[in-house]
Amino acid sequence: MPSTTLSLTQQIPLTCSGHTRPVVQLSFSGLVSGSSYLLISACKDGKPILRDGPTGDWLGTFLGHKGAVWSAMLNADTSRAVTASADYTAKVWNAFTGQELVSLPHNHIVKSADFTDNDAAVITGSQDKSVRIFDITRPDQPSTLATHGAPVRSVKWSRHKNVVVSAGDDKHINILDLRAPAAVKTLEVDDNISNISLTSDGRILSCASGKRIIVWDVDSFKVAKDIAMGYEVSVAAVNPQRTRIVTGGKSDLLIRSCEFESGKELEVHKGHHGPVHDACFSPDGEVYATGSEDGTVRLWQANPGSAYGLWQLRKI
Repeated sequence: MPSTTLSLTQQIPLTCSGHTRPVVQLSFSGLVSGSSYLLISACKDGKPILRDGPTGDWLGTFLGHKGAVWSAMLNADTSRAVTASADYTAKVWNAFTGQELVSLPHNHIVKSADFTDNDAAVITGSQDKSVRIFDITRPDQPSTLATHGAPVRSVKWSRHKNVVVSAGDDKHINILDLRAPAAVKTLEVDDNISNISLTSDGRILSCASGKRIIVWDVDSFKVAKDIAMGYEVSVAAVNPQRTRIVTGGKSDLLIRSCEFESGKELEVHKGHHGPVHDACFSPDGEVYATGSEDGTVRLWQANPGSAYGLWQLRKI
């Protein structure tokens, strides 16, 4: 179990309001126009929000879903967004105007969605245990890529490996090649999967499972880290530099930043008033965002004390 060292620096995070129910998933875009980037949030209020990444400033709200939104992702050039909802649809949006471009029908709740590299296709994971791929020009003709033994919790597209990563409530993570008829590899964990996350370059896959954080190298899918924590982990996200892991707990409301190599706890932050459901790093690794049951998104400085953005720090 990692040792605990509380940080001597207390952060005041940027608090991003606007949602009215729990925030369940977050995603930063890649870098666009030099050093700028965007952040999109999925919420049970059914209204995904697009924000400026470094500041958290509101840019727009996507209106059209009739149920909770469980997932929201941006494509590579941030021109489109895809969302997954309890209203039995995934939707593709124009991220500049907020216009709905296409609705992808399902026969059950859609828990997760992502773009493939060419943006012409969307992958989805559903409560009906299926992972599907849609050609968005033919939304009524999806193909089933794989079926889990339980509802699908998350799907991710690895741009590095050009594979689909799907996680289910069957404690399995499937690696799917679009050219193959079945999973090319299955990763098994001992406890229920709370969350999976890919680094922005798609090279590192992390999983929060029970009281463990498990990290795989996507090139080989060999375990790179297996860290025992002293609490039920709700999320684990690795920074692009592979020096930090940010975690949230299911019950203690704390945000922890740990050293990647050793798992040593470096910082502990309070801020949310409910369990933390998701966390992710900005593409430059300078910021991480957390989303909570309390309905807020909070932005934290990954390197407290350095000059970046709007953060104000005070010593304690």
